[in-house]
Amino acid sequence: MIENQKFRPAQVIGPLGEPLTLDSLPPPETRRWVVRRKAEVVAAVNGGLLTVDEVCDRYSLTLEEFAGWQRAVDRSGMPGLRVTRIQHYKSVYERQQKF
Repeated sequence: MIENQKFRPAQVIGPLGEPLTLDSLPPPETRRWVVRRKAEVVAAVNGGLLTVDEVCDRYSLTLEEFAGWQRAVDRSGMPGLRVTRIQHYKSVYERQQKF
């Protein structure tokens, strides 16, 4: 069974260049999601620190909600995670897809 287990790093590089560990991630009871916290969780998944399922369970997120965070980071970086700018970045991305 050990050969089926994936290697999990002890730390990954966070969105601001700092090392992220399981202990430095936002606490599981987090309810106020600021840009930095969202970006840290996305970086943890992208770096292999946590799986998508573990993040959704740990933070009581839906798969769609987390996938939206990942798309926002992929398209626009951390600024794309700002709730007040979602429509702006969405329209910019859609315009880019037309050309």
